[in-house]
Amino acid sequence: MKPAATIEPLSSAHDRQAFDSGVEALDRYLRERASQDIRRRLSNCFVALDKGGRIAGYYTLAATGLPLTALADDEAKRLPRYPLLPAGLIGRLAVHRAFRGLGLGAALVVDAIERSIAADPAIFALVVDAKDEAAAAFYRHLGFQPFVSKPMSLFLPLAEAARRLA
Repeated sequence: MKPAATIEPLSSAHDRQAFDSGVEALDRYLRERASQDIRRRLSNCFVALDKGGRIAGYYTLAATGLPLTALADDEAKRLPRYPLLPAGLIGRLAVHRAFRGLGLGAALVVDAIERSIAADPAIFALVVDAKDEAAAAFYRHLGFQPFVSKPMSLFLPLAEAARRLA
């Protein structure tokens, strides 16, 4: 179940100054760099708004490539032998302190999954780089699997995610 929040692309109409996730680098990114990355087409940023229009959380979504060699053998053997598989990257994800524990982080990930499944370019998986073990555990709980050589980097095949959401 999604929390009562609207998720939409970041725009100049959103007040980013009051956002406080407790992680200064994530707060500063939203205030100072997110719009630049959108203009440069480096990533898109989506914000969750509470009923009053306040930013309750956000995530960024960008294109990336997933090396076939990064996958476990049992996963890789079911795929074509392309050196890189198309993927989406959740580069940043943050929830305002006032909205923690309400399932908003998971709702943001589900939104990223749904946008990626609906995207015209084919995307095999979503990729995340967890900043710490707590973040890695959060993503593992949502079905993400660690890469063979980088356990803090995880991926979720979108075909599997689509089956879970159906």
